[in-house]
Amino acid sequence: MSLAADAGDRGFLASAEAFTHHASTRIERVARGEVGDHILNPDLGPFAFAKRPPRDAAVLIAVVERAEGASVILTQRTDHLPSHAGQISLPGGKIEPHDDGPLGAALREADEEIGLSPGLVRPAGILPTYLTGSGYRVAPVVALVDPAARLTPDPGEVAEVFEVPLSFLMDEANHLRQSRMLAGKPRYFYAMPYRERYIWGVTAGILRLLYETVCR
Repeated sequence: MSLAADAGDRGFLASAEAFTHHASTRIERVARGEVGDHILNPDLGPFAFAKRPPRDAAVLIAVVERAEGASVILTQRTDHLPSHAGQISLPGGKIEPHDDGPLGAALREADEEIGLSPGLVRPAGILPTYLTGSGYRVAPVVALVDPAARLTPDPGEVAEVFEVPLSFLMDEANHLRQSRMLAGKPRYFYAMPYRERYIWGVTAGILRLLYETVCR
């Protein structure tokens, strides 16, 4: 089925609410399964660089309506963090025993990292699990965020909160396949450079998964 026939020629990108509604419908149809960094690097396999048993984590793909159109909330991590310092991320982190599963963890982490109140978030569904080379099983939670939300980053973890147009992120022309040398071999990954922001790695991989699940 063509995208035009399925979604009115990408009409689901007309608003944040239309997109999350369409995402909810698509997510219900898709097999849970697992994807991840290893899809572009089959010789490495999942968890290729993990130095401990895999851990469960969750991130929030927060879609919010703005005057200029729907956008996705992203963060710039602080430079002093022990892992992925300075990189662009989706709000999220490890699933703790006291969390109510992936959704509870994603909402808690978003509240802690950027001050996003769970009461202003309307979940749309959870994408297939994304496996990272560093040893995480990430559950990406797609959600609609009330535009009235006022975000306050935790300076200990987040240097900046910013937004990228959903239409940009869901345009396959902006999904670049790039590589870097690691242990003498090229490691491939997705990148979605937006203005001065370099979105790449796991964050870009999860956004690519969102595109493949909802837009194809």
